[in-house]
Amino acid sequence: MMTSPDSRTRRKLIALTLSGAILIALVAVGGYGLLTGSRDAPPPEPPASSPVAPATPSQPGTSRPVAPRIAPTSDPELFARRVAAALFTWDTGAGLVPLDYTSTILDVGDPSGHEQAGLAADIASYMPTRDAWVQLRKYATTQSIEIDTIDVPDAWAHAAAQAKHGQLPPGAIAYTVDGIRHRDGVWNDTAETLSVPVAFTLFMACPHDGDPCYLLRLSQLDNPLR
Repeated sequence: MMTSPDSRTRRKLIALTLSGAILIALVAVGGYGLLTGSRDAPPPEPPASSPVAPATPSQPGTSRPVAPRIAPTSDPELFARRVAAALFTWDTGAGLVPLDYTSTILDVGDPSGHEQAGLAADIASYMPTRDAWVQLRKYATTQSIEIDTIDVPDAWAHAAAQAKHGQLPPGAIAYTVDGIRHRDGVWNDTAETLSVPVAFTLFMACPHDGDPCYLLRLSQLDNPLR
């Protein structure tokens, strides 16, 4: 039985549509891999004993790289900006692991130690997991943040007023950050960038005596105080 021209046209249209859908799906998988470190068919994970991100090749006289430190300051907004940058800036090819970046932030945490455990858990929720780091490193992924706005949320005054005496340390304050998280990497030999809006709140304290500010806790990502 002969196929009519209209029928052949419809089949070509369907084939083209399906091809387009498959291409879009592949691009989406590539982007998702860059964003989360996963792929449609991820390569086998390395043995548990393998390093997550090897340090600089060991040679006589060389030392393991360290994450950039947060410079101390008694200026609350400047401190908030520095912590936000440290929280979102990392490079999977720098010979570091997420714990290195976490330690940098913990170094400017509550000096009394009362909030350190909670802060460590907060930071961990912002960082890639070990398995995700392994995958992200395959794409030479780096991350940074572009801060759009940073200010004291309106709800902070009410929250501070409701706090019991002694519940908040002197100079306690909160800053909510709205910005764009950028992840850059290489997918199929092509440079890719994924940008996602993010929002979060830093709870901190800047002592009235001029001592450096320190970090207390972080809100959940994308669940800031407004």
